[in-house]
Amino acid sequence: MHGFAAPGASATTLGRTVFVRRGVTMGPRLRRHEYEHVLQFHHLGRVRFLVRYVAEYLRWRLRRHGHGGAYRRISLEIQAEWRARRELGIGVVDPPA
Repeated sequence: MHGFAAPGASATTLGRTVFVRRGVTMGPRLRRHEYEHVLQFHHLGRVRFLVRYVAEYLRWRLRRHGHGGAYRRISLEIQAEWRARRELGIGVVDPPA
């Protein structure tokens, strides 16, 4: 769906629905990133996902990080971005065996 997205985000996922900000192209990295959030919702459930997400965001804001800094430190965002980049081979180097 187009239109709604959280402030500063290209897209926002709620359950199995991904809302993409108007004018944003859903490229492979963003598509994979949001798919990871769909999986997180599935594994954690809506309530646990939202409580964890909001709690981490607020914790970082209380530590005086701005919106962008708090958002980038949310573990669910870090995991989604890392997995998206790893899946697409973008800037992720696996440790030596």
